[in-house]
Amino acid sequence: MSLWVQLIANKNLSSINPKTWLHLKRIVRFGDTDAAGVIHFYQLLHWCHEGWEESIELYGLSAKRIFPNINHLDDKVSILLPIVRCEANFFLPIQTGDQLSLQLSPRRIDQGSFSVQTLFKRDNLDVGVGIIFHKSINSNTRKVCPLPEDIERWLESSSLTLGVTPV
Repeated sequence: MSLWVQLIANKNLSSINPKTWLHLKRIVRFGDTDAAGVIHFYQLLHWCHEGWEESIELYGLSAKRIFPNINHLDDKVSILLPIVRCEANFFLPIQTGDQLSLQLSPRRIDQGSFSVQTLFKRDNLDVGVGIIFHKSINSNTRKVCPLPEDIERWLESSSLTLGVTPV
């Protein structure tokens, strides 16, 4: 079923505007920083992952279906999405009390992988960027498989404001 048919059928008009699930906020807390008062390097990647988790929930997907407990898999969840690569770059110091906006840019790479880039801004200045790459694997065979339909739908919906992107 196409995205448009689902939106009309569900009358879920908030899903039409990707800004509702791709633009998030964070406040830097004391525990996020090191002795120099800037965020720990890994915190940026942590927020990248938290950001896309929050994004899929705001979009309307169940986190339990996307991130299953490996010990309690069932026939409904047979696909895992491990991170296979990540990057982070800092442009300016990020300090306690900073109010950051996160702009997520999900992108389908091929039928079995996708990435989520997160741009961190403070007062409209780019302060950092992180990107995480996921592979879709079958939970039993551990072989690459097509992305789950829910993730495909989220990726498609997230790209609506970008126009058509060839695969």
